[in-house]
Amino acid sequence: MSGTSIALSIFLMYWFLVSILEKRGILEKYNISTFGPLPILMIRTTKGLKLLDILARPRRYWRVFANIGILMMFAGMISMFMVILISDLALYTSFLDDSVPEPGKYNAPRNIFLIPGINEFIPFTWGVIALIVALVVHEFSHAILCRVEDIRVKSMGLLLALVPIGGFAEPDDEQLFGKNEETKKELPLTATIEEIEAWEQREREEEKKRKEMQEREASSLTPEETKAAPELSATRTQRARILAAGVMANFCVAFVALLLFFGPVLGAIAPLSDAMIVGINESSPAQAAGLEKDMVITQVNDTNITTGMELLSYLETVEPGDSLRIYASKDNNVSVHEVKVPSSAKEFFNGVPVGGVVEGSPAEAAGIQKRMTMLRINDTQMRSIASFVNFMKGTEPNQTVEVEMIPSANYTGALSENGTAIFNVKLAPHPNEDKGGFLGVIYGGTGVLECPMLGISIWMPQSKLYLEALKQIPSLLSEPIGWIILFGLPIYGFAGEGFRGFSGTIAQFYHPVGWAEPLGVGIFWIANALLWIGWLNFYVGLFNCLPAVPLDGGHVFRDYTYSLIYRFTRSESVSERLSNSITASFSMLILFSFLFMIFGPFIGQWM
Repeated sequence: MSGTSIALSIFLMYWFLVSILEKRGILEKYNISTFGPLPILMIRTTKGLKLLDILARPRRYWRVFANIGILMMFAGMISMFMVILISDLALYTSFLDDSVPEPGKYNAPRNIFLIPGINEFIPFTWGVIALIVALVVHEFSHAILCRVEDIRVKSMGLLLALVPIGGFAEPDDEQLFGKNEETKKELPLTATIEEIEAWEQREREEEKKRKEMQEREASSLTPEETKAAPELSATRTQRARILAAGVMANFCVAFVALLLFFGPVLGAIAPLSDAMIVGINESSPAQAAGLEKDMVITQVNDTNITTGMELLSYLETVEPGDSLRIYASKDNNVSVHEVKVPSSAKEFFNGVPVGGVVEGSPAEAAGIQKRMTMLRINDTQMRSIASFVNFMKGTEPNQTVEVEMIPSANYTGALSENGTAIFNVKLAPHPNEDKGGFLGVIYGGTGVLECPMLGISIWMPQSKLYLEALKQIPSLLSEPIGWIILFGLPIYGFAGEGFRGFSGTIAQFYHPVGWAEPLGVGIFWIANALLWIGWLNFYVGLFNCLPAVPLDGGHVFRDYTYSLIYRFTRSESVSERLSNSITASFSMLILFSFLFMIFGPFIGQWM
């Protein structure tokens, strides 16, 4: 049975057990309930509520914090709404141009939602950790602001779905959002005297609470603030602060996490080597010495190796029958391997494959073609790409060289007695100054270098350039492209490859330095945690800014819409009806926009 089947079986058994316990009332007995249709348990407790009161004591600080959060929420609201509209417009235009993108991983329904285990771009472990942090920070910020504004918090607790997936704080919804539907209903004509008296008593208590809240809020405002917004009820201001606190907390956590990630953490990570073994030939010297795929070569004898080209250059000096001591790293463990070089000179030599020819270059003019193999230039044999690179460094513009090639299958030109093609080529000036002559041959092309002497293939991922590109992202944030790169980094990366942190293969190319050296691989765990905590907190905050109920942004949008309409109508009923209608329209528009983005590519393929 596969791991997926086992996990699914365990989850279904858990679901079944939760259903039985809920039906028998056992969950309710221990103040536990399920959240929605899924078996997510809300384990409540009143312990810790006093801690909320302690944390809420610097009320002026928390109100400033929440007021800034309101501004941030509206900025995020506008940004997210514009992103959705632009995405919809782009997809709609593609229908008109008959260029609807094919369904793929970037527009797959599973990847619309930032849920670890469902979204294929988010690693499960780091994604769960980041999501738990985002939810706990968001919910408990709501709870602290509730206590700042004297709104009762009924309970706090843990969200559990086999494993903890977050926390929650449960404020008194009736205090926070006003009277519920039951209290708004009129008494029936058949009500008894006792029912009427109870209803009147409840109404008096509610009115008293409302006036007390208004007075407390009014006492915290300056005379200028009170005069500037006389029609904005204190309860709406309180509610906006409470709702915006969660978003502001997510943004703050994202800022701190990304600041640490791009600062001291990336500064403590350095490239190890760009010489990773991606292939080993059967019965080769490398295999006999115990070298393995995915190992990174860091040193040969006493020479440090940082790139595959440096490895090939060093091997140019090796003679048949020599012994090499090769140091290779895998999972940050360095091992030493004694490699015996073949004694046959023929095994040193297989030439340089031509991956392409530059248009208008001397090579093209001479007749050199793609898929030929370069054997020698003048009297220098081409053992490897390093032979070619080193030779060309010593050439000059306008120098004529003789190039011997193994012809490609479709070559129809003249051949030598050995069956090779020989070209006399006059070199051009190199496009980059001070680099010798220019032939115009493209070698390799896949980023993989062949090393026939050892019987291995080497991949060079340019880890130093990649790390430098990561470090440059904060300096690009003064322009829109910087923000696009930052917040598309885990999904799109720099060239569509995505960057999911320092894990798996990419971690092999780096090692800790400086203060992080004693941590070993722990620095990569810290980096991954900070990256995903920062990224997911930002997106959780942005998503909650959307002007759609039941999201935080939806409630704030409705309240401020009510206040704006009330300025003109001076009618509570009209203002409430219009604000509810406008908010509901935005909510439906956003819902259908997401559905359009999810199913649009599939519809386009059917049309």
